[in-house]
Amino acid sequence: MAPLESLNRDCFCITLDAEELKRQFETDVETGGLSPLIAEQCPHLFATTPVFIARHHLQSMAELVRAVEEVIALPAFRERVLARARDVARFDAGGVKGAFLSFDFHLAGAQPMLIEINTNAGGALLSAALAKAQRVCCPAIARMADPVGLGALDQTFLAMFLAEWRLARGEKRLQRVAILDENPQGQYLYPEFVLFQQLFRRSGIDAVITDPSSLRLHDGVLWQGDLAIDLVYNRLTDFMLEAPAHAVLRDAYLNYAVVLTPHPRAHALYANKRNLALLSDPEGLRSMGVPNDTARILLNGIPKTEIVDPADAERLWTERRKLFFKPASGFGSKAAYRGDKLTKRVWGEILAGDYVAQALVPPGERLILEASAPQSLKFDVRNYAYAGQVQFVTSRLYQGQTTNFRTPGGGFAPVFTNVVSASADQGAGSQQ
Repeated sequence: MAPLESLNRDCFCITLDAEELKRQFETDVETGGLSPLIAEQCPHLFATTPVFIARHHLQSMAELVRAVEEVIALPAFRERVLARARDVARFDAGGVKGAFLSFDFHLAGAQPMLIEINTNAGGALLSAALAKAQRVCCPAIARMADPVGLGALDQTFLAMFLAEWRLARGEKRLQRVAILDENPQGQYLYPEFVLFQQLFRRSGIDAVITDPSSLRLHDGVLWQGDLAIDLVYNRLTDFMLEAPAHAVLRDAYLNYAVVLTPHPRAHALYANKRNLALLSDPEGLRSMGVPNDTARILLNGIPKTEIVDPADAERLWTERRKLFFKPASGFGSKAAYRGDKLTKRVWGEILAGDYVAQALVPPGERLILEASAPQSLKFDVRNYAYAGQVQFVTSRLYQGQTTNFRTPGGGFAPVFTNVVSASADQGAGSQQ
């Protein structure tokens, strides 16, 4: 284990400044602050201890993000992926890329391994607030306290939305954004919707938090009540907008009445887990003309993934203890299973569904002090990225098969790393 990462086993420092974190959530006059809501609705949202990751691992993750972006830009990749996608995913609304991709890694060995890519990934502003609320508690932490970039994160995220807007609408002014999800106030990460609303409004852009049922399309304009909506920040998990309740949004998107980000095309190109089978297949990469150096990065950094075919049922069942099974279009670890936990009933559902089997990659481990006793938690590493560039890195501590935000002592955790000069760290993200 690298000396820095050994701190995940040996360091029990509490770096969270709880009062500073609370202060960051007390800026909303209308709600009286978000801290009470977070405490009530999300009690295990934030860990009090950091996760330590070596700089070269952060750089490897950023390198893999760039490699994925390079392949996804290839016409051969797009033709192959979009040929099996829904019609709505083939629609290209002016080259809009899709905001807030996340590249999620497990880091238990010598090389970070990409386990999945997500669109509309949550937690960026919450994790940024957490990273800003860290304190130096000992000399070892002082050597890793690198606030460069944290103060500019809000503007980085805002610039991403403005870039999306300009791709579709040029220099026309962005006046109003709708932050959209089903029953938004009932969503676990609703506090983050409020943070985004504040961010837009501080920048002179009106923002509303709303449900798809409040939308109407009239005269080529998407409306929420009597408010015209220019851009929708989409947090829906109906990635192809197939539900009847989302028909208005779908029509507005397909008729250029609104800029939608992220959108169905982004999900098809990045987040459908069938793509990981292609990105981890040497022959598939070669057939698409992927350069050897790029292919090497992908094959070293993505666990072998295959599409579950009932014809291979006997072999996959025999090998199941080494595999993790995921629905191709799933999200949030729903209906995802470790092979060694499978029952015959679930196995039948997997064979009848649209699943991929991925080589099992253990997550990292972080020892924390919980109730004065050491406790081992798992962690993954989330890279928020846009247009092939990592914007910010955070971690999530948890127990169980998958991340769940139900673990005492767990939740989002800041990433601490070796400090180097900013000029030597291009593309590695902004993190502690």
